[in-house]
Amino acid sequence: MHNVFKSTLVSAVVAATFAVGSAQAEDQTLTIVSWGGAYTISQQKAYDEPFLADHAGVKIINEDKSGEGLAGIRAQAAAGSISWDIVDMLPSDAQVACDEGLLEEIDPETWLAAAADGTPASEDFIEGTLGECFVPSILYSTLFAFNKEAFPDGGPQTIADIWDTKKFPGKRALQKSAGKNLEWALIADGVAVDKVYELLATEAGQDQAFASLDKIKDSVIWWDAGAQPPQMLADGEVTIASAYNGRIFAAQVEENQPFEIMWTNQMFEADGWAVPAGLSEEKLKLVKEYIKFSTDTQRLADQAKYISYGPARNSSSPLVGKHEATGVDMKPHMPTSPENLKTAVKFNDVFWTEYGDTLKERFNAWLTQ
Repeated sequence: MHNVFKSTLVSAVVAATFAVGSAQAEDQTLTIVSWGGAYTISQQKAYDEPFLADHAGVKIINEDKSGEGLAGIRAQAAAGSISWDIVDMLPSDAQVACDEGLLEEIDPETWLAAAADGTPASEDFIEGTLGECFVPSILYSTLFAFNKEAFPDGGPQTIADIWDTKKFPGKRALQKSAGKNLEWALIADGVAVDKVYELLATEAGQDQAFASLDKIKDSVIWWDAGAQPPQMLADGEVTIASAYNGRIFAAQVEENQPFEIMWTNQMFEADGWAVPAGLSEEKLKLVKEYIKFSTDTQRLADQAKYISYGPARNSSSPLVGKHEATGVDMKPHMPTSPENLKTAVKFNDVFWTEYGDTLKERFNAWLTQ
């Protein structure tokens, strides 16, 4: 009986020790959710590898599930079991999750590193990109590009040029989406950039935008996957296309395609980190360390070595160097470079949260007319 008791006690101690060890190991593991592909690789190179070099014993697990980020966070919260520690999200989804109480609120002064010159993080990130529960890491843009071979005398330089099918003939590829197309339609019609969303919130402005789109509808081929516009340009199916800047950069630099980007009125958006609420105190401490490290000035500049998305901090831009694979100077290819930002339009997530359902429904109906 004594031996049985002793054996049971030893088993209990071993089990308890194992449980503590498992909990500690779990607290030292970060599950980071992102978009996959070249983007996740750029994060691993710029953030994960140097972070792990300074944090012995920490392990990072990458999951390519950002496409279902909001749904995943909701499901985990409902189940009372949070398995994701950091999630790469679009600011609109992050704001929805934040409003539902599903994310940690992020105080820039305590969570984020100041710039090297002491500028607080709250003043260093590009204006309007920091959210209540969201820290931007990159800015990417949807913009227009053209095949230079189609326009030997020079291609379009303004949104009005995109709408001018006589001066710049050929089919246009546009994303099958109300967002961005309606804004550009108003700009093409002469509306000032700073008045676009104010006008688009009115029935008259919406009517004007759709009437403007009517002018080029017969010249449009619609796309819904990011790989399509560069292929359409290369195949000669279209002469001009709206596209993600990173896709055009890859085609230009890595595939030698004769494409040129028109940065005028690029539509830029942020992308970055959100942290699910409900993490253990120990896990949250490690998460904060990672967030502070991965969004500091140098790390955001380093990411631009691997992908042509602009760093979200002003102090990072001067530090952007050359493309790791090709040696190309990345500064001119950044949506955030001062020259490229001059006429940029910040995609208004708040507007599309409020008006999106109505405008998307009208846009889909318009496509069938």
